[in-house]
Amino acid sequence: MMDEPSVLDYVIAKLTFWQKTSIEIPELPAENAAASAVAGEVASIEVDAIDAQNERLTFSKSEDNPYLWEKLLALVPVILALAGQFALEPPRRSIKIGVVFYALAVISLVWLIIRKKWQIAPYPTLERESESDFFSYQMGWLVFGGALFILAFIFLGGNRFTILNLFLWGMTLFAFLKAFWIDEGWLKKLSLGWSKFWRHGVRFSPWALLVIATFGVIVFFRFYQLGEVPPEMFSDHAEKLLDVADVLNGQYSIFFPRNTGREAIQMYLTAAVVKIFGTGLSFMSLKIGTVLAGLVILPYIYLLGKEIGNRWVGLLAMLLTGMAYWPNVLSRVALRFSLYPLFVAPLLYYLIRGLRHRRRNDFLYAGIALGLGLHGYSSFRVVPLTVIVAFVVYFFHQRSTKKRKEALLALGLVVLVSLVVFLPLLRYTATNYDSFMYRAMTRMSDAEHALPGNAIVIFFQNLWKAIIMFQWENGNTWVHSVPGRPALGIVSAVLFSLGVVTLIVRYVRKRYWLDLFLLLSVPLLLLASVLALAFPIENPCLNRTGGAIIPVFLIAGTALDGLARSLKFQFSSRWGKGFAWSVVGVLLALSAIQNYDLVFHDYHDQFESSAWNTSELGAVIRQFDDTIGEDDHVWVVPYPYWVDTR
Repeated sequence: MMDEPSVLDYVIAKLTFWQKTSIEIPELPAENAAASAVAGEVASIEVDAIDAQNERLTFSKSEDNPYLWEKLLALVPVILALAGQFALEPPRRSIKIGVVFYALAVISLVWLIIRKKWQIAPYPTLERESESDFFSYQMGWLVFGGALFILAFIFLGGNRFTILNLFLWGMTLFAFLKAFWIDEGWLKKLSLGWSKFWRHGVRFSPWALLVIATFGVIVFFRFYQLGEVPPEMFSDHAEKLLDVADVLNGQYSIFFPRNTGREAIQMYLTAAVVKIFGTGLSFMSLKIGTVLAGLVILPYIYLLGKEIGNRWVGLLAMLLTGMAYWPNVLSRVALRFSLYPLFVAPLLYYLIRGLRHRRRNDFLYAGIALGLGLHGYSSFRVVPLTVIVAFVVYFFHQRSTKKRKEALLALGLVVLVSLVVFLPLLRYTATNYDSFMYRAMTRMSDAEHALPGNAIVIFFQNLWKAIIMFQWENGNTWVHSVPGRPALGIVSAVLFSLGVVTLIVRYVRKRYWLDLFLLLSVPLLLLASVLALAFPIENPCLNRTGGAIIPVFLIAGTALDGLARSLKFQFSSRWGKGFAWSVVGVLLALSAIQNYDLVFHDYHDQFESSAWNTSELGAVIRQFDDTIGEDDHVWVVPYPYWVDTR
């Protein structure tokens, strides 16, 4: 057996490296090596057992199994952003503190994304090959539709719907849809679904029950205290009810010129509510119609979430939207405001799905939504620009000539179908352009009030104010907002901000068109407020920015899903997944509490203190009419600082 060198010999050899002395370490005898291996294996098993036993508290320092604090890094940008948004909340606000914390949140989030410690839901499935007959059409139906279009345009004159012009209008739409429709086997699918229902009955999966429960929470937020919040009508509501009365009396207008002009959908919707629910010409009839319109948005937000991420993105985005103060107030105020997001939601869904999956029929649906939206609320008139931008972004992100040609055809289909649906208003505008455009022109130009400065400067000032309204201030209009506070609650503002950062980073890295479009859609859908150049004090306002509700809460939903995915990725155990969803639950609970307080306390109280007690005035008039007088002998005398007598 050779002499084994001592530790001292080894150290001296290393210190006198210039002498190039070589120290050889002899191998262990076989029996000693085996014993060492067994000992090492036993020690390893013991360490693994200890690590497994203390998994919740102690982690070894390695790439695959980091320390506990490393697993919680996904919470850092959220906590920093919460601190920043809390600093921006009224009444004691600090811009400097808020900006510093938000900047730190952004830096930490970008770092986490780069280090792959923040997970973003990938887009589900790649675009499939388009239908083989994507460019086909039926010439006969196309020519027939063109002839009907001319006839319908002629007979839609006089600002009145009649049985004849409604029939011609409907047949025009049917003919154009028939000319470009690609059969998807709907009847077969419906038959299979019906037979399955009869064989198995109604069955609810755990996920379906979760979706139903989520929708139940939303229904509570939207209908709770509907009669009390908001408590009073004002002159705009009276004007609406006069228009509804005209409809109920057989005057079926295409455009309602009263009160500077209004599109028709709310009038017919409220008339239907009056007939169905028997609520009469009342504030409640207006409220029921607009709240129901607000609810229709939510399934489309869920579907959009599935389209851009997964079902969790859809569910979380839907819940955040349903509880949020902004869309809730827009629905409750009982004016046309909720009709803006009502049609933006299906439009974006069918547009995005059509472009991603290259399904021609989706562009027909998108055209219908676009055309109907123009009958809803005047702020929707900026949406055609959003549609054009969507196609431009998609077009320049495609290398395939075929995809680009399909995109051009799809844009043409959306424009054509929307024009057919818009036809009654197109006919009205041809002879009443000033009436149709009056409200918009008084805000965009000097038609009513001289511009207070350079139009370009005002535009960019307005744009900046609108962009920061989500975290800073949503305007000063007490009718449909809590003046002087952000448009979003603390949690939603944080999630939206972080979601924007994640989309920007992902777009920079992957250049996917949908990321860029989602980001651009927000300022585009704010333009109706931004373009108040003659009255910049009216910007921002929650009603004219209502279309942005859709992308804003979708982006917030992606961020919340990203947080949950990141925590679940780090904590692979069941306990870790439970912890991830507990964090999500806490954030949702905080959001629910604040939004409840904003709607049912802050908004209600400031509305009540700002509005006239019109219900009491009406009660006095009704008592007079029921006892000693008649309606014809009731007069509201105009007087300074008295009620609006329009």
